[in-house]
Amino acid sequence: MEALAALPGLTVRRDDSLSQHTRFGIGGPADIYVETPEPAQFVAALQLAKASGLETVVIGGGTNLIVSDEGFRGVVLKLANRAIQAEGPTVRVDAGVVLQTLVDFTVDHGLSGLETMTGIPGFTGAAIYGNAGAYGHSIMERVRRVRFFDGAGLREFDNAQCEFHYRESVFKRHKDWIILSAELEMEPGDAAALRETADKIRSVRDKKYPPTMKCAGSIFKNFLFALLPPAVQAQVPPAVIIEGKVPSAWFLEQVGAKGLRSGDIHVADYHANLIYNAGNGTARELRGIIAELQQRVQTRWGMPLEEEVQYVGFPPQ
Repeated sequence: MEALAALPGLTVRRDDSLSQHTRFGIGGPADIYVETPEPAQFVAALQLAKASGLETVVIGGGTNLIVSDEGFRGVVLKLANRAIQAEGPTVRVDAGVVLQTLVDFTVDHGLSGLETMTGIPGFTGAAIYGNAGAYGHSIMERVRRVRFFDGAGLREFDNAQCEFHYRESVFKRHKDWIILSAELEMEPGDAAALRETADKIRSVRDKKYPPTMKCAGSIFKNFLFALLPPAVQAQVPPAVIIEGKVPSAWFLEQVGAKGLRSGDIHVADYHANLIYNAGNGTARELRGIIAELQQRVQTRWGMPLEEEVQYVGFPPQ
């Protein structure tokens, strides 16, 4: 703690409640919480913590995090760098920029390519990490380069090296690689038209996922129809298939997920793939609901439901 606190440019707190750093509003304390807007100081803090033998985890905006009720025994680090700049169609953005801020920036500058992602919460770095997207588009379409720290030094990958797939990237498989910034390639567009598109999408999204709702948006990944077992494909109504994907919500509806509850953790009665904290829910209750839904779909359809969320502070499974 003392060594970290001695580094300049850091905010360092002991026993900091991680419920304040997650959209679910759930999670016990971190032994040490470190935040900085400076990538160099962030890297120095991360290296110092690891050299000291402390367990470490890096978080972003906390949108897709489920943190243990017991918290995290070690150091939690957050990079809160927030710069954005545009040169023609090229946008350079820090990992700590809120994704909505990036979307608004590109729309206001008449740059097309991210407007369908309006309303998706979280940081830009996390959006690249999980290849976030909506309405048939994902951020991988715009990524030209990603700058990251690989545990030993700074590196830069182009789009192909990022190995993007549906809600996946190479960074998700190498959790010790920390995204610092990215360069995006946009297309010229009409700012007014882009704003109209974004506002319509935001209106729909806010009705489904109200900004004040303690949730992670959709909990489970959707299914690629082409990869479903033939017997399951035959049971999926064609109208359900959207851009080659079958919503997990459809499978969940078939097994009675809507309205399921455990304490203050509820499955929405209007969306089977939306789980939220209605008040003072716990991580234990949340994981219990998730496991129940996975078991129901596995039993009925013989397929695993894969979470979009990430876990912090739990023993390895």
